[in-house]
Amino acid sequence: MAHRKKFIAVLAIGVIALVLRFGFNLGLAAQIIVTVTGALLALSMFVEMIKTLRSGKYGVDLLAIMSIAATLIVGEYWASLMILVMLTGGDSLEDYAANKAGADLKNLLNNSPQIAHIKIDNKLVDRKIDEVKIDETAVIKPGESVPVDGIVIAGEGNFDESSMTGESRPVAKKIGSELLSGTVNGDTVITMRVTRTATDSQYQTIVKLVKESADKPAHFVRMADRYAVPFTIISLLIAGIAWIASGDPHRFAEVLVVASPCPLILAAPIALVSGMGRSSRNSIIIKSGTSIEKMAQAKSIFFDKTGTITTGHLNVISVHPATNISETELIQALGNLEINSAHIFARAIIRYVNDLPDFKHETVTNFSETNGQGVSGTYHDEIVKAGRRNFIAVDDAPQVELNEGESIIYVAINQKFAGYLTLADKTRTEAPTTMSALQHLGVTHLAMITGDKQETAEHIAEQVGITDVHAECLPQDKINLVVNTPAEQRPVMMVGDGVNDAPALAAADVGIAMGASGASAASESADAVILKDDLSKVETAIKISRETMNVARQSVLIGIFICVALMLIAAFGVIPALFGAMLQEVVDTTSILWSLRARKTRETKRVLQAETD
Repeated sequence: MAHRKKFIAVLAIGVIALVLRFGFNLGLAAQIIVTVTGALLALSMFVEMIKTLRSGKYGVDLLAIMSIAATLIVGEYWASLMILVMLTGGDSLEDYAANKAGADLKNLLNNSPQIAHIKIDNKLVDRKIDEVKIDETAVIKPGESVPVDGIVIAGEGNFDESSMTGESRPVAKKIGSELLSGTVNGDTVITMRVTRTATDSQYQTIVKLVKESADKPAHFVRMADRYAVPFTIISLLIAGIAWIASGDPHRFAEVLVVASPCPLILAAPIALVSGMGRSSRNSIIIKSGTSIEKMAQAKSIFFDKTGTITTGHLNVISVHPATNISETELIQALGNLEINSAHIFARAIIRYVNDLPDFKHETVTNFSETNGQGVSGTYHDEIVKAGRRNFIAVDDAPQVELNEGESIIYVAINQKFAGYLTLADKTRTEAPTTMSALQHLGVTHLAMITGDKQETAEHIAEQVGITDVHAECLPQDKINLVVNTPAEQRPVMMVGDGVNDAPALAAADVGIAMGASGASAASESADAVILKDDLSKVETAIKISRETMNVARQSVLIGIFICVALMLIAAFGVIPALFGAMLQEVVDTTSILWSLRARKTRETKRVLQAETD
């Protein structure tokens, strides 16, 4: 807003000066007004530059200030006015570009849920989301955002999850489906059971991450700013030689007018913010430009196993009905029974039955749950029990031998054995292709570190194509492996999801948290968070980072080459100061617009090959 006001003020002064000079033939008055205005603005920019330098940041363009002073000294006040117009206009354009590039990050803060409709004694009570407690019943009306994370217990409908996961199409939710806070309900009333408080819910975690990412410093920007020092020296040398060779001080001003390191100061940060915005649209929150730079150069990646390479939750892997019952009958009875439970086994079964096209949601009465043992209820006038073998208490239930990592649920109907289900964590379907893609991108070292047993870890690693396996690791062991990575294999990334991964995520050059259902501690210690439960987003993050850095470098180099060419031309007196002022801002605008390509550019084989080479 301040830059916009300066821009408007300079335009107003320019109009007044033009009227005085060409309307009333008061050239001296016009010159005085422009000179005073230029001197005051140059002084204010100089003071602003000193303040930002003391805070460790680069601020106003030093060469632009020198250009204003030089043109005023030699009497080229119209050129000085043009520089002021273009400089303040360029600052306004920078603000617009940065705001446009960051709009995707800010979208997460819009429509933040504040109130939850809590059902108490069949009445709805509006309550602030910070006061909502676990296991309370909440109602989401049509068009409303989900206030906190929960599980559907009544109703069916579609939800807009685009702001959370990047999924463009509405997602169907049934009884037992998980709801993420911040997603938007469709056109039906949904009732859910609260599973997380507002503090721990997904939306509030993301809001916190977005706020943290707002003012993170970017190492590449500081590197680009350092180019301004030699660039300034080169500019002064060309200007000085042109003055000495021609004997005309105007030549010095003409060279400085077209010498602008704005591409160095503006282009790189705008490209990085654009890249961060693009990553957010791909369900990835990257907290800083530094993380983008390191991710683009990554050579090693360590993966946690549970919740990262595997889904992190139990899945039904086999169904074994008894001889006197069909699989459909078994699943109908068990599925409707388990919908009433919040147990981890129940959630696995609910996910399984919700994926079955023929499953019907029906009422179970007399439901009861014995902690650590099982559940029971009446379904179609039959007593259904599910849980441990000793809980169902039937003599003909077999003693099943389980593989490593498997669990079992026995089912009895009317005191007769009805069958059993086995459950286990399983490898993410996208994990093998992700590992292959990362190797193709030039990531030379892929490794797994886990607290699980060696045999289990090697079995999972073999399925996804990882040969370097570190099993039975404590959190400190994970840190040691990350920290002791040789220099030639850095930057090193760590990908994990649990609380025990948080220290290793913080120790890595870039830590990525699988945040869709992971612990908030992991998300807070990470440099980037994947919002969608999709491991292939690691590959996407690296591609976006590489293209973002590519665009940033291109923007800087384009600006430098054009400026140097114009300075050399201006040294021979070919470019008048007034026309040079216009050309200067053309260069700045070109660099800024090129930087904005990082918002929309797509991966190409040519770009990726260039980066891996």
